[in-house]
Amino acid sequence: MNQMKSEAMQGTPAEVDQDTVAVVEDARPKPRRNVLRLFFMLVVPALLLLAGGYFWLTSGKTVSTDNAAVKQDIVSVAAQVNGPVVEVLVENGDRVKRGQLLFRIDPQPYRVALEQAQAQLAAARLQTRQLNTQAAGTGADIIGAQAQLEIDRRALARQNELLRQGFTTRAAHDDAVAEVRKSETELQDARARAANAQAAIAPGEQPSIALAQAAVDKARLDLSRTEVRATMDGIVANADRVQLGTAVVTGVGLMSIVHGSDAWVEANFKEKDLARMLPGEPATVEIDAYPDLKIKGHVESIGAGTGAQFSVIPAQNANGNWVKVTQRVPVRIKFDEVPKRPMIAGLSANVTVRLES
Repeated sequence: MNQMKSEAMQGTPAEVDQDTVAVVEDARPKPRRNVLRLFFMLVVPALLLLAGGYFWLTSGKTVSTDNAAVKQDIVSVAAQVNGPVVEVLVENGDRVKRGQLLFRIDPQPYRVALEQAQAQLAAARLQTRQLNTQAAGTGADIIGAQAQLEIDRRALARQNELLRQGFTTRAAHDDAVAEVRKSETELQDARARAANAQAAIAPGEQPSIALAQAAVDKARLDLSRTEVRATMDGIVANADRVQLGTAVVTGVGLMSIVHGSDAWVEANFKEKDLARMLPGEPATVEIDAYPDLKIKGHVESIGAGTGAQFSVIPAQNANGNWVKVTQRVPVRIKFDEVPKRPMIAGLSANVTVRLES
């Protein structure tokens, strides 16, 4: 032991000082390390407890879905008459007003059809005037036949008196009788012609005139439909489908108009999310195209059927291979404020509804 002490004392002074400093440093307290240790031991568990309590208290207060998209009213513009396009006045992206001319179909065939219909109307009116004149003429024939019958009856009366007195012959008397019967027949014929003429004239407007007028109205309507106009305010889309010379077919959509000022979001929520969802509850909409934009809205309506019910070919579950699939119900979200960025139909969105019921 004494030998070891002597060996230690025999070391250099520098070595003795370094060992002494190391021993002294190890003996000092380390407050910084202790504070960090205390922080992690107390504060971190407290934060975890607070976060867990928050999520426990707020769980079930909101429902969200990323199966949502921006929707807008879109009208497909179709022609109501056939023919080639002779003029196009709009392009994609143009803003149009209701009633503004979009394109024009060749109107010449429809002008010719209108002229033909107008000619038929004039002919029907002429025929009606002829019938009225004929009816008036039959009235005069009746009056003439009545006057002639009266004359013949007077002549027959004179022949009867002369025959009774013996101043005439039987032949003259028979001739007078024949003249009376002839006049009676002519009066009956005149009355029959008058009845036929009156029957040809309908009370009110003549049917032939009404039919011709309807043809004129139809031709004029077809002519007006050669000018295809916007049915609402909006933005033109798919206008490149309509080119000069394009053969237009009735009822086939040619271009579209998107109502740019009225947009909403259609969110497809799972059926289990609808248990406490009611119209009027607040919602927050996030648009994928604008990550920094959050739009306030509310539930305007809940769909009357699932998406599968309104599909072109609804699912047939009446078979032995049926598998239960969670259905989605479309929920319409209306904006409470005007979005700061343009809403484009079809943009993907995330919707969160705060359940207040």
